[in-house]
Amino acid sequence: MKNMLKYRGYYGTVEYSDEDECFFGKVFGINDLILFEGDSVKALKADFHEAVDSYLESCEERGKEPDKFYKGSFNIRIAPELHKKAALAAEQRHQTLNSFVESAICTMVSTIL
Repeated sequence: MKNMLKYRGYYGTVEYSDEDECFFGKVFGINDLILFEGDSVKALKADFHEAVDSYLESCEERGKEPDKFYKGSFNIRIAPELHKKAALAAEQRHQTLNSFVESAICTMVSTIL
């Protein structure tokens, strides 16, 4: 995965600020905001780990369930003609539209990850 850190099941984005001459990022895929930074890759990784650990400890102390990454459902907006074509293609394959879209996403994701 390009420009991402992983720790304890959490993913962090990686960016660089030329102006500040530092790396920075945020935890990806959750509603809560968790930021981290470092002046080297090693420092960035250490701060990412510390930020995730601190977040999980804070959630435990407050009795809050940590944000869930994904619940398995989402809504998309597509052109009506594409919606129609997808529904027809799903019907021809004897699939529900959800199953058809899931298969299409799975195929595309497997070519990238």
